[in-house]
Amino acid sequence: MNQFFRTHSAERESLEARVGLQLAARLSAGAADLPHDISTRLRFARERALEQARLARQPAAALAPVGLSGGSTLILGGGPAWRWRLASILPVALLVAGLVTIQMQSDDELVSAAAEVDAALLADDLPPSAYADAGFAEFLRAPHD
Repeated sequence: MNQFFRTHSAERESLEARVGLQLAARLSAGAADLPHDISTRLRFARERALEQARLARQPAAALAPVGLSGGSTLILGGGPAWRWRLASILPVALLVAGLVTIQMQSDDELVSAAAEVDAALLADDLPPSAYADAGFAEFLRAPHD
């Protein structure tokens, strides 16, 4: 029974190889009639497909760092380089700094408004009942001639 599966598997692989060769021959025969730009794109697509197939056959643990020009190293499955991390953190840091600046400016405006009210209270001779009036703060904020 085991020999049957081996024979069947070998026949299937042989059939797949023959069909693949026939398909490749027909595609190659028609490739001569294609314009240059299409044949170039097909060549690049074929090379990319072969590279993906080669990577798919390798076990995941066998993937090693691939060196790039310029001293950079691409590590498959690894984290981003420190430059990419900095580039992703920088906008968040700028946003936080902007929000802190806005908050500080708002606090300064509130303190300045309260100081104006206090200065007006200390500079004027008003009766004590004026300070208890609900519209007194609005009176102080209104422009005077």
